[in-house]
Amino acid sequence: MVACFAFAFGDTEVFNRIVDSTFTTSKMAVMDVALPLTGIMALWLGLMTIGERAGAVNVLSRIVGPFFSKLFPEIPKGHPASGQILMNFSANMLGLDNAATPLGLKAMSSLQELNPKKDTASNAQIMFLVLNTSSLMIIPVSIMALRAVQGAANPTDVFLPILFATYVSTLAGLIVVAIKQKINLFQRTIVLWLGGITLALALLVWYFSTLSQEEMGTVSRIAGSGILLLIIVAFVGGGAYKRINVFDAFIDGAKEGFQVMVKIIPYLVAMLVGIGVFRASGAMDYLLNGIAWLIALFGANTDFVGALPTALMKPLSGSGARALMVEAMANYGADSLVGRLACMFQGAADTTFYIVALYFGSVGIKRTRYAIGAGLIADLAGVIAAIILAYLFFG
Repeated sequence: MVACFAFAFGDTEVFNRIVDSTFTTSKMAVMDVALPLTGIMALWLGLMTIGERAGAVNVLSRIVGPFFSKLFPEIPKGHPASGQILMNFSANMLGLDNAATPLGLKAMSSLQELNPKKDTASNAQIMFLVLNTSSLMIIPVSIMALRAVQGAANPTDVFLPILFATYVSTLAGLIVVAIKQKINLFQRTIVLWLGGITLALALLVWYFSTLSQEEMGTVSRIAGSGILLLIIVAFVGGGAYKRINVFDAFIDGAKEGFQVMVKIIPYLVAMLVGIGVFRASGAMDYLLNGIAWLIALFGANTDFVGALPTALMKPLSGSGARALMVEAMANYGADSLVGRLACMFQGAADTTFYIVALYFGSVGIKRTRYAIGAGLIADLAGVIAAIILAYLFFG
């Protein structure tokens, strides 16, 4: 914060912009983020409570138990957290943000129950958060839609590079945390599960590569909506079959969702105001110019530098990175290297600082240990992979 004010010292216009940013971003944290998310949280935590009491989450826990017991050794066998984590990962992979966030917060809450030091992130919580920040997404529909709006000749041409880049990011995050937590990734169970996931992704890549943009968008929307509807029907139907009071279970979960959002608001305000000040001060421009100068100093190709604002903004703000991605396509062209690379940066990683503030803030964790560092390493791996893939595919 002090550094940002130093940039603005002596510049009244920048100083005023910084002050205005503190008010607008604090308002945005509550009005545009927290309040809309409250309704979604109430809905999905209500449904999750029904699923838990009906036993659906325990069934999912038993399915992924052998794999998660290796990655999350702190989670007891059959604990509901395993099923909640699986549902969160599935929603993230399908790009179902509205469902993924409440499911993730519920999983973090369950992990907090197992955490012996309530103000310090546990190993399981760090592994869960870092895998979230790596943001493995199968179908980047919104990115392809924005490319179509910007006049790209083939809006889906970034589909494969994004999938490869986000996969690299996820593996990097997994490896970093596994090393810190001394988890052997060459155990037979882990190798079989990761191999199976890789094979499934390869088959999906092959299938979607045979579809047009319109067909890809249609299949994605139908699959996403169908899965959400299936979850709702299965949970409510299971609750009725088990003869639990579905309405009371939903109300109990919805109340929890509201309480969670009240806890999160101070963390959101602090995080978003900091991001707003960083952008308004012009510190981003200084950083980009320094990177370009350093790369040119070694005689390397600097064509990709124009897309870096999206990569640098993504760990801070998803909406800010999206705006910078659109700006890059508008200024350089949707089919330029910079335009395509900005889209790849947007899909290669997630909003690390936002996720840390949201997830850890919801359970009152103040000591994040190495979670932010591991998440940023995963983001960096995704960025580097995206640059290499951009030159391979489009250079």
